[in-house]
Amino acid sequence: MAEDTKAFCRKCLLEDMPENEYFKSLKEYVAHLDEDIKVPPNVYEERLKHCRQCDQLLNGMCRQCGCYVELRAAMKKNYCPAANKKWLSE
Repeated sequence: MAEDTKAFCRKCLLEDMPENEYFKSLKEYVAHLDEDIKVPPNVYEERLKHCRQCDQLLNGMCRQCGCYVELRAAMKKNYCPAANKKWLSE
């Protein structure tokens, strides 16, 4: 099957997905989180601002803990994993 006609598989490894499909899936997942576990948009953007400036950010992932920072920053219960925490849980 050609790469551009490959069906999206929710149980595939990231390496088996078409390029950028996993990022699209991650964004959709964050967008559809229950509102009671999500931070408000302004808090989310503030958290991401700190992550963008962090030297531990690499290809959308935190080298400190291995998470996707956009997912970690979206949830109230999560916090920055760095020793000098840039943002805290709510």
